[in-house]
Amino acid sequence: DENQTHVVMLSVSDDEHDQLSLSLTGGADQSAFTLTEAGLLTFNSAPDFEVKQSYSLTVTAIETHTQSGIVISQPQSTVQDFTVTINDVNEVPTALSLDGMIVAENAAGAEIGTITVTDPDANDSHDLSLSGADSELFEIVGGQLKLKDSVSADYEAKSSYAVTVTATDLAANTMSQPWTITVSD
Repeated sequence: DENQTHVVMLSVSDDEHDQLSLSLTGGADQSAFTLTEAGLLTFNSAPDFEVKQSYSLTVTAIETHTQSGIVISQPQSTVQDFTVTINDVNEVPTALSLDGMIVAENAAGAEIGTITVTDPDANDSHDLSLSGADSELFEIVGGQLKLKDSVSADYEAKSSYAVTVTATDLAANTMSQPWTITVSD
């Protein structure tokens, strides 16, 4: 899964029970990993599916024939290529923006602006909801924040309104953003 620095234990078997060591010896993404001689393979930093979906590396197992701690023959090696595939995980939206923050007074049902959700998951969809002190005066229609059709702002009665928009994605991840909508006189 993305966004995690996994630890994997690589193993190699040898019928003669010789001393074995493992090392990273190649592959396009060799520098993205750390491998101990004992076979512990880890990402140096958490992978991000939206940046890269798979990694290639080459591991070499070196077999040393020893007897009583003395090397008795030339080391032999086995090379294995690996592809590590990254799973996409639905991530929380990262930002909400509103392209307008002013509403003209005396305009019933006036549009404030378009709400945009920024999400690392390109194909995610979002349900938008309202809360906050003045949310009952507003609605979201087709991604637009607007006053309800029966509501018009009156600068002399109230010069700004407080609303919070919450975006909920397909995995039920949420992000909220409070805004102050200014009424123009």
